Amino acid sequence: MTNPTWNGLGVGLGNLSRLADARTRSITAENRTGAKGAGGMATEGVGADAARDLGRGWKISPCDHVEAGATLTIADIAGPGVLQHVWLTLTGPWRFWILRVYWDGQEQPSIEVPAGDFFCSGWGEYAQVNALPVNVNPGSAFNCYWEMPFRGRCRVTLENLSDERQTAFYQLDYAECEVPDDAAYFHAQFRRTNPLPKGEVFTLLDGVRGRGQYVGTYLAWGVHEAGWWGEGEFKFYLDGDGEYPTLCGTGTEDYFGGSYNFEANGQYTEFSAPFLGMPQVLRPNGLYRSQQRFGLYRFHVMDPIRFAEDLRVTVQCLGWRLGATRYLLRKDDLAATTFWYQALPTAPFPMLPDRDELEVI
Repeated sequence: MTNPTWNGLGVGLGNLSRLADARTRSITAENRTGAKGAGGMATEGVGADAARDLGRGWKISPCDHVEAGATLTIADIAGPGVLQHVWLTLTGPWRFWILRVYWDGQEQPSIEVPAGDFFCSGWGEYAQVNALPVNVNPGSAFNCYWEMPFRGRCRVTLENLSDERQTAFYQLDYAECEVPDDAAYFHAQFRRTNPLPKGEVFTLLDGVRGRGQYVGTYLAWGVHEAGWWGEGEFKFYLDGDGEYPTLCGTGTEDYFGGSYNFEANGQYTEFSAPFLGMPQVLRPNGLYRSQQRFGLYRFHVMDPIRFAEDLRVTVQCLGWRLGATRYLLRKDDLAATTFWYQALPTAPFPMLPDRDELEVI
């Protein structure tokens, strides 16, 4: 039996004792290349003045400032290898930080998502997330454990869309190792429609071509009308499906692992579990916050949705009319981040919404 190439979500806790042909590296502002024996060698940086009495090796470069409109490359790694953990702490509006990841020299990013939404925090406010692939901890600590193998090159950038200079703290932990032939590349894409035109379905993802597996959904849902909003069905169109999908769920709250309006004791009830949750409910405050907003995730770690040729994912925006005897077509604010693995090349993504369309109003 050969040694595992790496240990991660796909390998499991039971294999942590097995020796692997891999070398651990880590990129921060203190070691921008992840080079062996090069951590904490910075001689200039954000913390240089604070460490003026201590000198080299004493937290001289813990983070980076990013000017308005600028893009910071936080990692540029030669492969083969696998990203195993990404930690970010970002100042300013989280929707105005765009996270992009490029695999193996592609010009097209395979990940292009506002940073908050990538970490299940689309509404720009803290909520504890206890999922297996994503953890969000006090007060603005984003952690990702999605396994991300690459063969030639991994390049990770952060773009600051805000009008002010912001600060990025980051750490990317990875392994230098051989990558199995059957390992696919991690992808993530963001889409928002606000408001969704009445009677239209919301398309979370389409245009995916090739072989892969769909592994997760984060949905920031803002309601524009009173009443229950989560009656609509999730549908997965696989491998040439036409008008009707292969996979069709029974309701929005059902897809996210809840039932009956996520209601307990007469109110929406937050929950966060390893594979699914609704960790965030933003309630009206009687003044300017007039509508309710919800953050929901479903990670298909134990039940990936596999496709061989193509994939499209939709959800209906559906509620009830008075008396709950007839469905109501709704016009809500839907912002989705979708996660999947596939072989390269990556098909071009739809253009990311501009800043005004990204903004949480």
